[in-house]
Amino acid sequence: MLQIRDLSVTMKKDLRQLLKEFTFALNPGDKAAIIGEEGNGKSTLLKLIYDPALVEGYVEYSGAIQKDGMILGYLSQELPPDQAAFTAYEFCCEEPAFLEASPGELAAAAKRLRFPMEWFYSDRKMGTFSGGEKVKLRMALLTLRRPDCYLLDEPSNDLDIETLSWLEEFIRDCPQPVLYISHDELLLERTANVIVHMEQLRRKTLPRWTVARMGYRQYVEERLQKFSHQEQVARKEREEDRKQQEKFRKIQQKVEHRLNTISHAERDHVGQLLKKKMKAVKSLEHRLDRERQDMTEFPDSEEAILVGFGEDTAVPSGKTVLDFSLPVLETQDGTLAENLRLYVRGPEHVAIIGRNGAGKTTLLRKIAQELLGRSDLRAAYMPQDYGETVNQDLTPVEFLTTSGEKEEITKAKTYLGSMKYTAEEQEHTIRELSGGQKAKLFFLKMILDGSNVLILDEPTRNFSPLSGPVIRGILEEFPGCIISVSHDRKYLGQVCPTLYRLEPEGLKKTENLWAQAQQ
Repeated sequence: MLQIRDLSVTMKKDLRQLLKEFTFALNPGDKAAIIGEEGNGKSTLLKLIYDPALVEGYVEYSGAIQKDGMILGYLSQELPPDQAAFTAYEFCCEEPAFLEASPGELAAAAKRLRFPMEWFYSDRKMGTFSGGEKVKLRMALLTLRRPDCYLLDEPSNDLDIETLSWLEEFIRDCPQPVLYISHDELLLERTANVIVHMEQLRRKTLPRWTVARMGYRQYVEERLQKFSHQEQVARKEREEDRKQQEKFRKIQQKVEHRLNTISHAERDHVGQLLKKKMKAVKSLEHRLDRERQDMTEFPDSEEAILVGFGEDTAVPSGKTVLDFSLPVLETQDGTLAENLRLYVRGPEHVAIIGRNGAGKTTLLRKIAQELLGRSDLRAAYMPQDYGETVNQDLTPVEFLTTSGEKEEITKAKTYLGSMKYTAEEQEHTIRELSGGQKAKLFFLKMILDGSNVLILDEPTRNFSPLSGPVIRGILEEFPGCIISVSHDRKYLGQVCPTLYRLEPEGLKKTENLWAQAQQ
């Protein structure tokens, strides 16, 4: 059994505390999901549990992590950069379980994760695999290890919808306990039976953690009910206090007025009575002060904040946004699809789905190249790999500003502050930020630029499940055009009524089953 006792974790750079005296036990049968807003240290916690050496460069910690000789299977959020140049076969050979596995075991693992067994022996560089293909191959190697416990950091990232169904079954039916991070709300609803919620309150100066042994949907509903009740009680107590204070002030004013207006003849007898009355008033004041200290606090929660797009981002309904044709979609590894045609008009919200490796990201890049050059549109492109279009050595403020003028810098800092970036985080390089914080930066840049056409590759992949509904709501109400690639089923259902599936024969318009589920 994995046990954590009194674990405290602090960032070395800005001394921000991520966890304080965290205590948790991962029991047999547990499917424990770690949730929380972007940059709260979820991935850091998972790395620390697996191997403290992975985080010793940027955090300090105290407390005990007891693993009792368990074999841990850890899936990192991203493929380590130094392994991108490995061939698939070289990468697989780094895993001892692969070298010991029989051909039958390898074939079974490949079949479960829906990829060709030849990948294990391929000379193809790992850096050329799609995000979803990398996750599939790494998950297959992980299952070959037969660990006593799985630690999975965003295993659902980039997986195609068919493989997401496999992942849900895997987590739910896995005989070993699983501790995992996911931003996929549907996956959380269908798999988690324990919730570990990491929060950063009071402008990220106070860490709070909650362990709830229940499903995700139940946790969210009970949390909202608890906060709603707490807020009602707090408001009622403050209203009662206001009435008591008003009553007290009237009594005090009346006594003070009488003291100031008594005649010389009344001073001895009446004056003594009024002084006793004033003493009682002061006693009442002290009692009210004590009661005020014991009042119920308003709920202190870490809510997702994101500013919305302006009305000037609307696209006229009759305007042709995209009239795209491509005879052949190909990469250095060969042809992916043929005879592609996509026509998008006005404020349509379109999503492209398809299996991993079908070429969705490659196609979206080509669409972005065409739209970003248009002078009649204000198009913005958010890639899956943020480093593709952004110098990650910039700070968030430098990324959001162009002129360097004081007014523009102040505006950028104000927006960043509204989205809960601390002053220290605003001075970090983009490289140092979490995936979710980088995603927020892209959205903020698009908002500040007044973009009216958004080209989005997996836009919700790095947002917390608690931020997800906010992001989807903003995009659903966006009056401009959206052309996107996504495997997020809630995003597909709420934001993009129009779906196309990328197949070898081209783009095929397909029924949006998730939109029907929303109704």
